[in-house]
Amino acid sequence: MTGAIVIIPTYNEIENIEAIIKAVFSQSEAIHILIVDDNSPDLTSLKVKELQKDYSDRLFLEVRQEKSGLGTAYIHGFKWCLKKEYRYIFEMDADFSHDPKDLQRLYDACAINGADLSIGSRYITGVNVVNWPMGRVLMSYCASKYVRFITGMNINDTTAGFVCYKREVLETIDLNAIKFIGYAFQIEMKFKTYLKKFKITEVPVIFTDRTKGESKLSSGIISEAIFGVISMKLKSLFKR
Repeated sequence: MTGAIVIIPTYNEIENIEAIIKAVFSQSEAIHILIVDDNSPDLTSLKVKELQKDYSDRLFLEVRQEKSGLGTAYIHGFKWCLKKEYRYIFEMDADFSHDPKDLQRLYDACAINGADLSIGSRYITGVNVVNWPMGRVLMSYCASKYVRFITGMNINDTTAGFVCYKREVLETIDLNAIKFIGYAFQIEMKFKTYLKKFKITEVPVIFTDRTKGESKLSSGIISEAIFGVISMKLKSLFKR
């Protein structure tokens, strides 16, 4: 995976961080990782610093002063990566809900098959989610269908957070104009990519709910996604 880096945002992921870093590095000797930590009280960043002794040229750490939202963490990571020479920039969770073994498939979709954005999709071949309560599965699935209907994007998993961007996509999108900070950030980034007419491909993956640590999902994040999508679509129409 030449020229590839995985951005992993963290907040209190001490139980997962060492294992996920080692699992990602086991996929390729060429891949790099950037951890963006929001000053975790459980000292996640200190564990990363320890691991940097073993992976000094492949593992990087950015520590922010406070918990400021998933979206801003990824924007921080994107800007950091764009200052370097990386060609393929991944988003990935720290909790093993995204299988590191699927990184190669997302990479191949872009590097070999010509996609500009490849999405690790839970819903392109049915519903591939493990260990989620039925209510959460239905909420996530219906949310993606709702977003697809409102925005017109031909994407089955619009809220997916396991993706690979080609550098050119992130260089074209005005990252300073991204408004959402929660999970709706994932929708907004896909919508901006769609509006720029980049090629988007979905790669089927199995999503497994975390077994360690606590979920960051909240009612405020859900509300942002539901009501923010309509506002986002309307603004795009007025800009035309």
